[in-house]
Amino acid sequence: MMKIAGADEAGRGPLVGSVVAAAVILDPNNPIEGLNDSKKLSEKKREKLFIEIQEKALAWAIAECSAAEIDEYNILQASLLAMRRAVEKLSVQPEHLLVDGNKVPQGLSMSCDAVVGGDALHPEISAASILAKVTRDREMVELDAKYPQYGFAKHKGYPTKAHFEAIAQYGVIDEHRRSFGPVRKVIVEQGGK
Repeated sequence: MMKIAGADEAGRGPLVGSVVAAAVILDPNNPIEGLNDSKKLSEKKREKLFIEIQEKALAWAIAECSAAEIDEYNILQASLLAMRRAVEKLSVQPEHLLVDGNKVPQGLSMSCDAVVGGDALHPEISAASILAKVTRDREMVELDAKYPQYGFAKHKGYPTKAHFEAIAQYGVIDEHRRSFGPVRKVIVEQGGK
């Protein structure tokens, strides 16, 4: 049977932190119930599936691109690079890759298809979406412990009113994405670079 991997990322929209990607090859003989687009699942359900995917998948891997890399390459290229890194880290190499979205990472040795809305259509992509989202959310909780005044555990770095207010009051941290308009605006307003 053909080994198919799914890949997805989490964290394209936030103003802070890495973009996290995952790649998963599911085991057809060891199905996982309840896989879906990670955004449609509760945090508790995602956490439970996160463990189950790691236990039951034939192979899985998680990779990321840092805020500095996002600033260097742009968010789309960084997302694709993180997905490529995740696929290349798989202990079993797939024969085919399904990627959520409308673009595929360049430079991979297997055939690839981009599937818009794939995280709700293909269990492999759903599983990757869950691994990526849980990992990124955990990183935001860790960042929150380091910088509690920003509220990262709550808004996960997304451009919310509370996040904008925190940046205006406390400034930009190293983990902020300087190429993103709202962050750049604050840097300019505060006379920084």
